[in-house]
Amino acid sequence: MSDSSLDILAIAAHRDDVEQTCGGTLLKASLRGQRTGILDLTQGEMGTRGTSDDRAREAEDAAKILGVCWRRALDIPDGRVENTWENRLKVAAALRETRPRVVILPYWKGRHPDHYTASVLGYEACFLAGLKKLDLSSQLSAIGKNNSEEIGSELLTPHRPFKIVYATLYYDIRPTFVVDISEQFEGKFASILAYKSQFSDQEAGKDLFPAHEEIRSRVEAMARFYGMLGGVTYGEPFLQKEVGLVEDLLAIPVKSI
Repeated sequence: MSDSSLDILAIAAHRDDVEQTCGGTLLKASLRGQRTGILDLTQGEMGTRGTSDDRAREAEDAAKILGVCWRRALDIPDGRVENTWENRLKVAAALRETRPRVVILPYWKGRHPDHYTASVLGYEACFLAGLKKLDLSSQLSAIGKNNSEEIGSELLTPHRPFKIVYATLYYDIRPTFVVDISEQFEGKFASILAYKSQFSDQEAGKDLFPAHEEIRSRVEAMARFYGMLGGVTYGEPFLQKEVGLVEDLLAIPVKSI
């Protein structure tokens, strides 16, 4: 692992998605000394509130709060995240550059097409990034993206993450596990409020966005619900496709009755 490699990379469609779904988990990892990163697939230009420039500045502020050491936004059109070969190459390039051990993706079902498409796109890019015979440099040159800033200045050797997990907060499904973010909840909430263009009271989108005074109660209610499932105060929910491995029955957390 190089000095620039990440322990955890969270991939999401829009700036502020990661903060809402797994911000506490990233903050907890950072406080443990782990290197974390965020890859936003779009610039947020289609958002009801604010501009892409607003969200870029706010994303930087949120990343600082969460202790994230790497963050980038790709140029995939907002509202039109598609699982194309070109988009898979862009994400695969970021994966080879950052070389994460764990990747967090959105759950593969949900209301917003960008969210569930980002899930499948991210998974397939993780697979592509590990193909030894895939020459990303020539592939990206062919589509005119080889020197594009959003894919990084250096395309590294093949890499495939060890683990992929799915943040399920946006979808009503029983999670495989929850991460205890009781001590990180305030930081998570602060990272959400860093997006002032999205979460301040304003006329635009007032029927879609909760009033500012309601935001904390909503975020806290969800965190308390998933925390309750794990026997802690606040939690963030995740799903893994693989069967879990247990070495010691006496060490399994969360009591049954």
